[in-house]
Amino acid sequence: MPSRSLRVCPALVALAAAAFAVAPHAHAAPAAPAARTAQAAQAAQNPYERGPAPTEQSVRAERGPFAISQVSVSRLAVSGFGGGTIYYPTSTAEGTFGAVAIAPGYTASQSSMAWYGPRLASQGFVIFTIDTITTGDQPDSRGRQLLAALDYLTQRSSVRSRVDASRLGVMGHSMGGGGSLEATVSRPSLQAAIPLTPWNLDKTWPEVRVPTLIIGAENDSIAPVSSHSEPFYASLPSTLDKAYLELNGASHFAPNVSDTTIARFSISWLKRFIDNDTRYEQFLCPPPRVSTEISEYRDTCPHSG
Repeated sequence: MPSRSLRVCPALVALAAAAFAVAPHAHAAPAAPAARTAQAAQAAQNPYERGPAPTEQSVRAERGPFAISQVSVSRLAVSGFGGGTIYYPTSTAEGTFGAVAIAPGYTASQSSMAWYGPRLASQGFVIFTIDTITTGDQPDSRGRQLLAALDYLTQRSSVRSRVDASRLGVMGHSMGGGGSLEATVSRPSLQAAIPLTPWNLDKTWPEVRVPTLIIGAENDSIAPVSSHSEPFYASLPSTLDKAYLELNGASHFAPNVSDTTIARFSISWLKRFIDNDTRYEQFLCPPPRVSTEISEYRDTCPHSG
C-alpha cells in the first residue's frame, strides 16, 4: 500500500506532553499485566494451540513453521504392523504434539504416503507413515495396524515423550482409508480421521463417533465415490462433525502425490479436532464453494467438537 502522511494536531501533542510530564510511567504500567492476562486466558482456553495464527497462505504452504526430523522404524522392531517412518517437530518448546498414523493402500508401501510426513509434521504434529504387514492386507487389518502403530508411537517409540497420547488421529489411502474408518469404530477416543479415496466392502458407518473428513476423487474408477466415499459420508451420524470433499477431475491415486487441496483441508481438520484449534475453523466453515479444485463439498458446519 502507498504510504500516507499523518497530520498531527499541535494542541494534542502539547496535551500529551503535559500528561507525560505529570506521570511519565503511568502509561506503561497497566500494559504488561494486561498482555500477560490475555495470553494466559488464551492458553487456558486452549493449551493445545501450536504455531502462529494460520492464514490461507500458511495452510497451502509446502512447509509449516516447525523444523522437523525423522526416524525410521524397522518392521523387525515392532509387532502388529510393518514398521514405518516417524516425522516430528524437533522442538517441544510449545509442548507436546498430537499424532497421526497414516496407512497406504492395497499393494502399496509407506513411500506412497511419504509426502504427508514433512508437510503435516511441520505444521505441529507427529506423523507416522506405516507399512502394513503384507501389501494385500484388507481394511479391517489395516485398521488394527493403524492402532498398533499409534500404540507403539505413544508407548515405545524414541519420540514418545513428544506425543500427547490423548490427541491422536488416523489417515489412510484406499484400503488404508477403509482401515481408518475401521480404526475409528474400534477406538472412538481418537480425535480425527481422514479417509483418502477410501475403499471398503462395508458401506455404512453409523457407529463412528470420531470427527471424520472423507476425501473422494471425482474420476475414481477403483473406489467410485457413488459406491464408496459418498455412502460412507451419508451413513455417518448426522450429529457427527463430518465433511466430504470431492477432488475435481481427480483419480483414485490423487492422494499419492503432493496435493495442496488435500494438504490444506487435512491440516485444517487435524488442527481443528486434534488440537481443538478453532483458529482453523475459518478454512472449513462456511464450506468452500465448487471450484477448479473441488467438485463437491459437504459439511455439518458449524463444528461443535
